[in-house]
Amino acid sequence: MENAVLITIGDEILSGNTIDTNSNFIATELKNIGIKVSQIYTISDEIETIKETLHAAFEIGDLVITTGGLGPTRDDKTKKALAEFFNDEIALDEVTFEHLKNYMEKRGRADILERNKEQAFVPTKSTVFQNQYGTAPCMMMKYNNKLSFSLPGVPYEVKPLIKDQIVPYLKDTFSLHYISTRIVSVVEIPESILADKIEDWELALPENLALSYLPVGTRVKLRLTASGDNEVILKQQLEEEIQKLLPIIGEKIIATTEDKIEKILGELLNEKRLTLSTAESCTGGELARMITSNSGSSKYFIGGIVPYATEKKVEILKVSQETVDEFTVVSEQVSREMAKGCQRLFGTDIAISTTGVAGPGKGEDGKEVGTVFYTIRIKNREESFKLYMPHLERLDFMNFVSQKIIQDLVGLLIND
Repeated sequence: MENAVLITIGDEILSGNTIDTNSNFIATELKNIGIKVSQIYTISDEIETIKETLHAAFEIGDLVITTGGLGPTRDDKTKKALAEFFNDEIALDEVTFEHLKNYMEKRGRADILERNKEQAFVPTKSTVFQNQYGTAPCMMMKYNNKLSFSLPGVPYEVKPLIKDQIVPYLKDTFSLHYISTRIVSVVEIPESILADKIEDWELALPENLALSYLPVGTRVKLRLTASGDNEVILKQQLEEEIQKLLPIIGEKIIATTEDKIEKILGELLNEKRLTLSTAESCTGGELARMITSNSGSSKYFIGGIVPYATEKKVEILKVSQETVDEFTVVSEQVSREMAKGCQRLFGTDIAISTTGVAGPGKGEDGKEVGTVFYTIRIKNREESFKLYMPHLERLDFMNFVSQKIIQDLVGLLIND
């Protein structure tokens, strides 16, 4: 089994009202066991559309996984489409019904069991994987020695079904290659120039290694993926190739193990035993959210504040009103005073501040949308920066600026 096809079913995805996070998660989990996703479809909940897409999927994939479209009502089109495609019929599965009954009783919802009874009706040829976190089961069916799994669409139901049941089943049933991956994070080199600098190294990579360039903000992640039968050898290969890369661009590499910048920061802060706090205006807490998304962040992240109104910057962080009046609230001078006040407020080794205009309207002081000043204060040392990103929408602006700040802090700590 080498190739998989994912099918997301539901008009809510097509309309843009709901983001398809399931496909990203499933593709990652399959990649980790050596199965490549060749195609991802997003389709409406219509019987003929589902059947046509299943046919196309089995043309190119050994494994087909669908998410969404499974409901508790009699007009569930997905199950009908599955029954028609696999030349089957739908009937009550007593084991699934008993599981559904227990699920409802444990949650004090036995009163709506009858309304959800349809969830226990499944194609008779299917093998059922019971859903521990919802009412719709996962159904596995075979097609010309190929497999399909049909899952509900709710992400917190999809994840345990994939991780705890489907992936173990695939690993136990099929002879799969090992996949091993390393991420090398590179800063201060544009992607095109980076590609030129490492071209000879890239061309000399062994055949079972693949390289991908993944730009994230102003950072480029080089993802090295190795596939083969021996996991130990694969990891050795990756380490050997990374060691060959270090003499070429080593001064621009900030990490060779972790993927996310917030995890790279966490490792550095733990290693140096430093504490951190944030004072955010234009990023609205996104910086603190990213930092605390890393498990174990309580060891180094002490706290954060979002003094959005100018008077709160003055009142809480002790920013001078004279500084605001002279330079405006969106200025390097204010960001410096915010960082100093934040460091004093939380008693941390490091403090970060942001002040700017996320948009869509101009700031109260007339500054252009996309303008941001931020200061990183490490003990008594201050570094201030300015960014101007007028093309980014509000949430993208907050995310980009937060990513860039963490990246800059990592760089300062590495070179400290």
